[in-house]
Amino acid sequence: MYLSDTGRTLAGARDVAAASRPVRDRRISEMTQRLRYNRIVRIPAVVAALVGAVMLGGGLAAGAARQAPSPPVTAANRSSDAPPSAARQLQIAVDLAYNLDHEQAAAVLEQAMRDHPDDAALPRAHATLTWLNLLFKRGMVLVENYLGPVSKDDVKVTAPPTAADTSFQTHVARSIALSEAQLKRRPDDPAAMFELGSALGLQASWAATIDGKVMGAFGAARRAYNLHERVMTVAPQRVDAGLIVGTYRYLVASLVLPARWLAYMAGFGGDKEKGLGLIAAAANYPSLSQPDARFALVLLYNREGRYAAAQIQLAELRKVYPRNRLLWLESGATYLRAGKPAEADAVLSEGMRMLAADKRPRMLGEDGHWLYERGMARVRQRRAPEAIADLTEALKHEQLGWVRTRTYLELGKAADLAGNRPGAVAEYTKAQQAAVTSGDTEAAAQARRYKATPYQGT
Repeated sequence: MYLSDTGRTLAGARDVAAASRPVRDRRISEMTQRLRYNRIVRIPAVVAALVGAVMLGGGLAAGAARQAPSPPVTAANRSSDAPPSAARQLQIAVDLAYNLDHEQAAAVLEQAMRDHPDDAALPRAHATLTWLNLLFKRGMVLVENYLGPVSKDDVKVTAPPTAADTSFQTHVARSIALSEAQLKRRPDDPAAMFELGSALGLQASWAATIDGKVMGAFGAARRAYNLHERVMTVAPQRVDAGLIVGTYRYLVASLVLPARWLAYMAGFGGDKEKGLGLIAAAANYPSLSQPDARFALVLLYNREGRYAAAQIQLAELRKVYPRNRLLWLESGATYLRAGKPAEADAVLSEGMRMLAADKRPRMLGEDGHWLYERGMARVRQRRAPEAIADLTEALKHEQLGWVRTRTYLELGKAADLAGNRPGAVAEYTKAQQAAVTSGDTEAAAQARRYKATPYQGT
């Protein structure tokens, strides 16, 4: 489960055209092509890297060491009258949040804000958690949701619940006000610049991902980029500032030339490899932004087809956040993109055992998504009976529209492998019908192709 702020850099740019795709993309498998350029996962530029940069802990000192997760800190369990430091409470909240313990994380942050009312990082972390929870409930926290081309267009989205919107706006405004005041007192303070840039980046991300206002996010996004670039100038040791700057550079460099020039004129830098290098440096730098940088690399390495590198980051994240079952789902999906269905099957099966024992809230469509991914892995292994069992079970659960469309498609393939041609044609027909609602034109094209010529495996 991952979040971001990076894609908003591209808010003023045109769609990424097919001609801008790396040459290697034209040589990848049909499945990988679908996962990377499927129209139904076309997301506004503002969220192109939603999974990467939550920046929950970005306002702390760059050298803050990691601390082990602890129970929520409350007045009832304190050992002394002095409250824990803001840094300590924020670290606890970050660990809880990334382990999917959202309610406990919120409790820690609420207590921390009472203990340290003038710390700008705390209300920003609370706002981030509100954002993360809403995306979780909408089923939009997986890498697969953000692998499509980027767009500058505003999108129609469901309005957020009033309580969530009010909470977010109140806390992010508080963080910005505190940061602005600190920067006014100390104009050259890199910590104040960093915190204000992080809060503005979060504000831009909400505008694009929750409100669907891509262009409305542009001003805050540009200021966030400029502030973090300035941090890198006045405090080169603040490698964590490279997370935002690097992701912007990567995404600007991914645009077609006319849109790239528009971004340059707006003040954004480019250079894809430099961008990736800045993010990688932040991922290797001990700070509360380190996990955010790792999540960003998982997404961007998947976009680049660097699946082994993405798995290295996922392995580290699984060690640090062992209760985040979605990291196993991401690992399985990444193996599938890499054309390694057996490895995908193994890690997905392990994750599904965790899921069965986990009584915490599910992401929207989560059970059906796990079954779909493992069913697809088994289709690729030509294990038709097991694939049919998983995919049939997946349809009994709630699914996002595009996942249901793809489940029908994979069921058709499994039926073809099992020699059940009439059953396969029936599933392909369902996939075509579902694609009308989900907007999955590529799935519809596959279904037409396999209705004419049986699927024989890839």
